[in-house]
Amino acid sequence: RGLSRLQPLGLSFDASLFHPQLPDLVDLLHAFPDLNVILDHAGGVLGVPPHDRHEDVFAIWRGHIRELAQFANLSVKIGGFGMPRCGWDFHRRDIPPSSEELAVAWRPYVETCIEAFGTERCMMESNFPVDKQSCGYGVLWNALKRITQGCSAAEKTALYRATAARIYRLAV
Repeated sequence: RGLSRLQPLGLSFDASLFHPQLPDLVDLLHAFPDLNVILDHAGGVLGVPPHDRHEDVFAIWRGHIRELAQFANLSVKIGGFGMPRCGWDFHRRDIPPSSEELAVAWRPYVETCIEAFGTERCMMESNFPVDKQSCGYGVLWNALKRITQGCSAAEKTALYRATAARIYRLAV
C-alpha cells in the first residue's frame, strides 16, 4: 500500500537489497511498472560467507542485473563496493588500496551495470562515509574514473551528474 502512494506524489523508491534478494525486486517492478525505482549500491554484492566465492557471486549477481535491466523504470546507483560486506579485504590492510587496485577489483561490476542499463540509467555513487572503511574519498572517485575513462564525454556526464539529476528531479 505504501509503494502505491509514491508514484502519484511524484516520488521514487530506493531499493537497498543484498544480491540474493534481487529476484524479489523483479516482483516489485512487475507490480509497479510506473514507479521510478533506484537500485542502490549496484544491487548489494555480498562477499562474506556463505557468499565468499567472488566468481560464483559475480555470475549470480550478473544474471540478476541483466534480468532487472529489462525494466525501464529501474535505474542503478553504482558504488558501495568499499563496504566490508562486499568481501574485498581492503579494510583489513595496513596500507589502503590505490585507485588502480580498486579499479581492477570493481571494474567487472561497474561495467556490467553500464552494459546492462546504459549510462542514461546509471549513476555513480560513493556511499561515504561507510566506504571509508576501505579507502579514501578521492581514491574511490579516481577508481571509478579509471573504470569509465573510455566513456565519451556525454556518457561521463550522464554517469556522474545528469542521470542522478534527472532521476531525482534535481535542479542543476
